[in-house]
Formats: sequence, structure tokens, C-alpha cells
Amino acid sequence: QVQLVESGGGLVQAGGSLRLSCAASGRTFNSYAMGWFRQAPGKDREFVVAISWGSADTYYADSVKGRFTISRDDAKNTVYLQMNSLQPEDTAVYYCAAALRVTTVVTEYRYWGLGTQVTVPS
Repeated sequence: QVQLVESGGGLVQAGGSLRLSCAASGRTFNSYAMGWFRQAPGKDREFVVAISWGSADTYYADSVKGRFTISRDDAKNTVYLQMNSLQPEDTAVYYCAAALRVTTVVTEYRYWGLGTQVTVPS
């Protein structure tokens, strides 16, 4: 199994940046695709970005393309989400997740962290 713990969230002004980290543990971490999702109050959890276990393939939601970047360091068992040009609509709890194959579908992710809050005041 895989255990995931997010960190790096906080409050940042519009136009600012944050870097989220997802620390993973488990015997098969480098076999999983990884993704970031976010959920605002009263809304469904939505796809943000995903990366394959070999880092060859990445997928970005249109709303974050050009602003967010996903990367992974398998030697450190860590996945990162660099978020630039943050806007109020980015405010949400951000979740790290692991899937057997790279996908944008939330229900196909098997393991989830507990999330980290990102707040961008309007």
C-alpha cells in the first residue's frame, strides 16, 4: 500500500506562488501514477494535474495550464506541485493521490492524502 502526506499549503496573495509537496511511503511508490486534485466547499473534487510513474506523461486541467507544474523525485519518494500566478478561484483543499495508471478521473485513484489548504483572498 501507499501512504501520502501533503504539505506546503497556506495563504498567499493573488499573483503569488506556493509549492506543495506530497511525501509518499510504501514498497511500490515508483510504480504508481500520481495526481493532484482540489476541492472547494460545496463543490466536487476536481482534477488538477497528473504525472505517470515514469514521468514521461503529464496532464493538466485547462484552468491551471501554464501556471502549475507537477514533478516527482522518486529517490525522495516525493511529488511536487509548483503553483504560480495564484488566483482566488484556486482556493481549495489540495489532495495528493496515487493510481495504477495515469488518469484524470478522480474515481480511478486508489490512495489519497488528507489534503492541505490553499487560500488566495480576493
